[in-house]
Amino acid sequence: MKILNYLFPCKKEEVKVSSLLLATRVIFGLLLASHGLQKLMNFSMMSSQFPDPLSIGSKLSLALAIFGELACSIAFIAGFLTRLVVIPMIFTMSVAFFTVHGGSIASGELAFAYLMVYLLMFFAGPGSYSIDGLIGKRLFGK
Repeated sequence: MKILNYLFPCKKEEVKVSSLLLATRVIFGLLLASHGLQKLMNFSMMSSQFPDPLSIGSKLSLALAIFGELACSIAFIAGFLTRLVVIPMIFTMSVAFFTVHGGSIASGELAFAYLMVYLLMFFAGPGSYSIDGLIGKRLFGK
C-alpha cells in the first residue's frame, strides 16, 4: 500500500505548488521530448555514430536514449507514473553527464540541469494536477 501511495499521491497540495509542479513537468518534459524526437527523426543517420558508453551497441544506446527522452517525457508531461518514468530520464541524463561529458559542467551543463530537475521531481512527485493525482484520489478516496 505504501508503494501505491508513493506512486499515486493523494495529498492535496496548495494550488501554487501543484501549478508549479505542472509547469515543471510540461516545460522540462517538452524540452527533453524535443531532443528525443530529434534523435528519432534522425535514427538511421545517428545510429552508427551514437555514443555507446554502456557497451551495448550504438543502435540500442540510441533507442534507449529515445525511450528515456521521448516516451518517458510524454508520460512525465501528463503526470502518469511520474516517479517511475523519471527513472529512465535520470539514468539517461546521468549517462550523458557523467559518461559522455565526463562530469564536466562546461560541456555537460544541459544534461546536468535536466538531471537535477528530474531528481527533484522524483522526490517532489507529480502534484495534484496529474493523472497520478487523479488515480490517487480514486484509490484512496481523498
